[in-house]
Amino acid sequence: MSSQEEILSDGRFSCVARDPRFWEMPEKERKVKIDKRFRAMFHDKKFKLRYTVDKRGRPVNYTSTENLRKFYALSESDSDFSESDSKELTVKKKKKKKAKGKGEADS
Repeated sequence: MSSQEEILSDGRFSCVARDPRFWEMPEKERKVKIDKRFRAMFHDKKFKLRYTVDKRGRPVNYTSTENLRKFYALSESDSDFSESDSKELTVKKKKKKKAKGKGEADS
């Protein structure tokens, strides 16, 4: 087998190195970005299927959620919003608990 450099230096295959159709896809663009509305599919039991064999009949040991994580990613802007939303919710819950505590002490 000849090395990759020798193949690319060959005149017949030199266009392969310059053609964007044959470039490897960047890591950031491999996964489809989804927003926070669909984040439940990563941990919800309704989306989890356990496979015993693949499409060719060979035994496998993986679940459909692993495939979801392989092909989908939460968009960064939505994940930032979800973190800030969760912080706001915890602050609101604390305020409600304090208000309930004061109301119970008055009555």
